[in-house]
Amino acid sequence: MKRILLKLSGEALAGEKKTGFDETFCLDVAKQVKELCASGKQIAIVTGGGNFWRGRTSDNIDRVMADQIGMLATVMNCIYVSAVFRSLGLKTKIYTPFTCGAFTELFSRDEAVRSLDEGYVVFFAGGTGHPYFSTDSGAVLKAIEIKADAMLLAKAIDGIYDSDPKINPNAKKYNEISLQEVIEKNLKAVDLTASALALENKMPMLVFALEGENSIVNALKEPFTGTKVTV
Repeated sequence: MKRILLKLSGEALAGEKKTGFDETFCLDVAKQVKELCASGKQIAIVTGGGNFWRGRTSDNIDRVMADQIGMLATVMNCIYVSAVFRSLGLKTKIYTPFTCGAFTELFSRDEAVRSLDEGYVVFFAGGTGHPYFSTDSGAVLKAIEIKADAMLLAKAIDGIYDSDPKINPNAKKYNEISLQEVIEKNLKAVDLTASALALENKMPMLVFALEGENSIVNALKEPFTGTKVTV
């Protein structure tokens, strides 16, 4: 795999603080991405916004506006993480589906692919630019558009289970599972819209635990200890 789209949760960026940013964590991610870039990988990144905003948990704000706030949260995340990456000498660009003044560049598939080819780490912020679509859906969409070889989903748990392992100690982990099965069993590795889009466009996924030394780099090595989601 040469071109990878990495999806990071917003909560992960906050570390144990649960909100804002954990600079030590972000530096660790940056070091791993730098190692992957040095080995010839092209890396695109999508972040969630949960370290700042989880609008779906509020019943007091219109869903459209809540999702708009969430989109802006992902823009803030990408600007911060991009700055951390640059502090280690990496070249970065941030693309959004809407204009953000001088903070980001308006998304163009051709420009994004050209940037990847030129050695930039590319951030896709702002989701799809529309409400009712999660950052999972935005990540799958961008992976398809840039013709990524696979998506890496860095999670709080080490793969996909048949039930929540935090609740069920006997939950079974899948070492490999098809996207069709994920949808039929409603396993929620990503949301249903994202799963259907990935299945239709044959976008494989690697789901793994973000916690642990060199977890992102190791996810691209054998043996893979997470869950392979096949098409």
